[in-house]
Formats: sequence, structure tokens, C-alpha cells
Amino acid sequence: MNWDTFITCAVTGSGQSHTKSDKIPVTPAEIAAACVEAANAGAAVAHVHVRDPETGAPSRDIALYREVVARVRDSGTDVILNLTAGMGGDIVLGSAEAPLPLNERETELIGATERLVHVEELLPEICTLDCGTMNFAEADYVMTNTPGTLRTMAKRIQAAGVKPEIEVFDLGHLWLAKTLVQEGLIDDPVLVQLCMGIPYGAPNDLNSVMAMVNNMPEGWCYSMFSIGRMQLPFAAQAVLAGGNVRVGLEDNIWLSKGVKASNGDLVERAVTMLSAMNVNLLTPAEVRSKLNLKKRW
Repeated sequence: MNWDTFITCAVTGSGQSHTKSDKIPVTPAEIAAACVEAANAGAAVAHVHVRDPETGAPSRDIALYREVVARVRDSGTDVILNLTAGMGGDIVLGSAEAPLPLNERETELIGATERLVHVEELLPEICTLDCGTMNFAEADYVMTNTPGTLRTMAKRIQAAGVKPEIEVFDLGHLWLAKTLVQEGLIDDPVLVQLCMGIPYGAPNDLNSVMAMVNNMPEGWCYSMFSIGRMQLPFAAQAVLAGGNVRVGLEDNIWLSKGVKASNGDLVERAVTMLSAMNVNLLTPAEVRSKLNLKKRW
């Protein structure tokens, strides 16, 4: 049991959920406001993607990141920003029978340095590092994160003084994370996010969760989440398994059946659940101390 936990709110994500809920923040102003809303509700960390303000599509535009970060910092709200560095590894095959040439319209494969331009300029306290290649539900899509790419990214993140949050979708990703730590590319304390129930990574059943937890090295700090209707149950399961909590509209758009959530709603529900379990919720300052984060604004 983790009696002292922190909540991360993933406020928008990079999927097509904006077509399913009008509560998904899209513009930089909306995304920044969602970070502030989540912090005011009790989240210590806000995990940020950006979207094209016109179409809602996921974006890597550094100007959009720059505006979101500036708005959050200028608000005076004390919240730890966690910027994604997971975009730019998308491969979409031509088809099952003719994988080459690739589907150029949907493939977006860039180098390690380009994937970190916004991180190295804006210097958030945390950025993500997706620790492995995997299939998602789409027929011909591959999320590509090779060991070579990850080593290069880890070195640059370390040099920037930013804490990587290692995104682990399966046991093999945890194995690779251990290798990066052993090679001195990731500093203590190590921070991990267990991403459960995402096709086709680790399922979100209890045995799979505990297999991940039981393979976690001693002293590593980890959070966990699942998607859809399992997001809120995982807020309780995470602390029972010794971890921290992630909620937010990136992973789930519903507060209850038929009721669409805001980010603040999801954080408030998690706070209510954890408080009823007598869990102490850590402040951003306490999380900074716990994870040895560098606040540079």
C-alpha cells in the first residue's frame, strides 16, 4: 500500500477523442486551462500533448507547446509539467500483403533529437520516454521506439536535467528500462508509468498488474493507469499495489455511464476515492522533493 501518493492528470492525449467529447481541450489556451483545473482539483502533475487548434489533430508544433507552458507558468499555479516526447515514432505499413512502400500520409518517423526539441527548449520538470516498440489496435500501425533511439533520447533528456517518465506498456519494456538505468542513462530516482489495458500491451487484469509490479526494481517510483471504464478503479488499485495514480481525458472521457467528464471531474473523483482510503495526497513541492525534480521557472 502506498499511503503517500501523487496524482497525474493526462489532460488531452494524442488520439481522436476530441471527436467524441466536447470537453477535450484542443487549443493551447484550453490545454493550459485544463492543467490549471487539474491542479486545483488535486493533481500534482499535468501530462501534456498539444493539438492543432483548427483540426484537433495531434501536433508536434513547438509554438503550441511554448504557448501552453507559458500560460500555465504565467497562471501562477503550482503544478509539475510533464511534456510528452512520445510522438514521431509512427510507422504505418502499406497493407498486410504489401507493407512497402509505407503509408506516407500516416507515417511520421523522425529522429531522436527532433523528438526532444520542445523538451530541450522549454525544460519541463518531467518528459515521457516510451520504452519500447509495440502494436496498437490499428491493423498496420507500429509505435516504434528502438533501443538505439531510446538510448539517444535518454542521453539528451539526462543532459537537459529533465526527469524521464518511462512509459511501460509491457514486461519487455520494463526489461529495457532496467538496461538503460544499468547503462547510466537514467538517474535515480527512476520514474515509471505502467500503461495497462492498451491493445496490445499488458492487459489490465490483476495478475498482469502484479507481474509488472513484482518486476519493478526496489526504490523505483511508479504510477499506473488503465483506459476507459477501468481508469477510476485503477486509482484505487494503483495505491493498493504500491504506486501512484494517473487519470485524465487522454485515457477516458467518462465520469460514469452516460456522463462525460472534465479533467477536473476525474481528478476530484480520484481525490474522493483516495481520501476515503486515508491516503495522503502529495503536493507538487513534495513530489519535487521525492523525485529530485528541477523547477526552472
